[in-house]
Amino acid sequence: MWATKKLATTALLVLTSLLAARYLIEHTASSGMSSRYQILHLVHHLEWLKSPADAKETSPGVVITTAASSNTSSEPEDSASKNSSAAAQVFPWLDTWSQMTRLADIASGLPHATEAVDDGRTAWENLTASVHVHQRQRRRLCPYSVRDTPSNKPESGGGGGAFTVGVPCGLTVGSSATLIGTPGLLSGNFWIELVGTTTALPAGETETPAVPLHYGVRLTGDDGATRDRPPVLVQNAFSASSGWGAEARCSCTPGNAAAEGAPPAAVVDGLERCDAMADREEEEDKKHKHLHGGCFPFKQGYLAIATLRVGWEGFHMTVDGKHVTSFAYRAGLEPWYVTQVRISGDFKLASAILSGLPTSEDLENPNLESLKAPPVPNDRDVDLLIGVFSTANNFKRRMAIRRTWMQYDAVRQGAVAVRFFVGLHTNLMVNEELWNEARTYGDIQVLRFVDYYGLITWKTLAICIYGTSVLPAKYLMKTDDDAFVRVDEIHSTVKQLNVSRGLLYGRINSDSGPHRNPESKWYISQEEWPEDKYPPWAHGPGYVVSQDIARTINNWYKASRLKMFKLEDVAMGIWVNEMKKGGLPVKYETDKRINIDGCHDGYIIAHYQEPRHLLCLWEKLLTTHQAECCSTK
Repeated sequence: MWATKKLATTALLVLTSLLAARYLIEHTASSGMSSRYQILHLVHHLEWLKSPADAKETSPGVVITTAASSNTSSEPEDSASKNSSAAAQVFPWLDTWSQMTRLADIASGLPHATEAVDDGRTAWENLTASVHVHQRQRRRLCPYSVRDTPSNKPESGGGGGAFTVGVPCGLTVGSSATLIGTPGLLSGNFWIELVGTTTALPAGETETPAVPLHYGVRLTGDDGATRDRPPVLVQNAFSASSGWGAEARCSCTPGNAAAEGAPPAAVVDGLERCDAMADREEEEDKKHKHLHGGCFPFKQGYLAIATLRVGWEGFHMTVDGKHVTSFAYRAGLEPWYVTQVRISGDFKLASAILSGLPTSEDLENPNLESLKAPPVPNDRDVDLLIGVFSTANNFKRRMAIRRTWMQYDAVRQGAVAVRFFVGLHTNLMVNEELWNEARTYGDIQVLRFVDYYGLITWKTLAICIYGTSVLPAKYLMKTDDDAFVRVDEIHSTVKQLNVSRGLLYGRINSDSGPHRNPESKWYISQEEWPEDKYPPWAHGPGYVVSQDIARTINNWYKASRLKMFKLEDVAMGIWVNEMKKGGLPVKYETDKRINIDGCHDGYIIAHYQEPRHLLCLWEKLLTTHQAECCSTK
């Protein structure tokens, strides 16, 4: 049985390689590169699809013989640079990929690390098998909105049934699901769930899909509605590894407005976790009108319009235009992997509308050349490499950055290079769009794992690898795709500091410790960090390190002794502190113009900016030459 499975896996790998190689030969013939190099580079990057026991590290200087090669030969080691250079012409967006083959050695302490690599293997295999077909179609795969009704699915959606709406390419900040329907008269109890993907498992095994949000409406309370048991909203999340977390409950009764274990005033994106839903100044009898509808947002037999919206920090529910409650994201349950919205229970659904979904833009627009990554100098290091954390389906954010702060002269002239560091997605359509985008603009580095939040430290490592081994830079910066970066100010500030060794520049935090609340997105256990304080670190929206720091991190990784920590900005502070203990003269430079909580006039980095805000900020800079913020409304 084992031999049969191994043979089938090998056959699938060879077929996948040949299909993708065929596509590359057909579509890159005009580049003047030989098909032999195209196949060599492809197979080199597919090596990791084998099981760990079978896979061997393949150096750029070793030719892998394939059925498409007419002769069996080997490259001499001194031709490695020529080989790598030729390969980069075909797959420049995989330059970092081939150098991140030791992730298993530095997975300790990172949640979902094994799943991310396994899921990434599956995602890449599916992508390379399908790309030769879809590449020729040049069609937009991810729609902006989806509308569905039970009339389209007669077998579901009635009272007591379950109705699902597919989410084609996941959710992103600003996405929403609007449900129009009526709680039934039988009980009126129903629930809305955002359902995610399942983890890759061996053949024959199944796993319950993740539920980033369970939103339960219990109109008859937990055991039937009475004055002592009012209607209640229940929010929770589920993952196969952690199970269900603590429930967040709210009702009309004052004092029940917070999640279990959280302070009453806890907020998400500035909104209350559970709105009290009752005027606390009302008389006692008005407080208990919930038995007949009263202050509760849902009522049996009455039409309701409920909208679930994706925010920066969590999900928000609005009913009939009024904010009801918010629910912070749970660790490892990212909204961008949601595959469906499911409505179940005693609820008669009339319509479901998904909007604000991630969708890519036309890759054949007339301004394409001005948006592509400009060439970088071959004879010297660039001054500054800006690595941007992005997730695969954040198409709009990357396009907004290309149209705004990537248009600075320093970027267009090659003194500053900007690259997006993006992991794979579990959705094939998203990966196909990412493939198109990466080939078109030349500014994306695709990484060899699925992009779970707890693994963003691997992206920090990827920036260090790229900025020291692929595109050497004097300074390396990390930022996010929801940040507006004034490249001119960052570039000139770093040059004026004139610190060539041991520089950590950013919004330095020298007095912070770990979050110990297990429900927190930034929860850190005693085992992960036993001390009460962190070493000095720079906030994630934007910080800069000198090349020597990045090179040391790369060297530690190559030696399999880079200690991982799931908060990437704190991890950088920990690594720099270790270098300081080893004798490196570290220079901490703080800059309060780096905004970590939005935008304030005079900024050099503004965080939590949607694509429309990035465009507005750029327009203001062009017209007023002032760093003035835009309204967030």
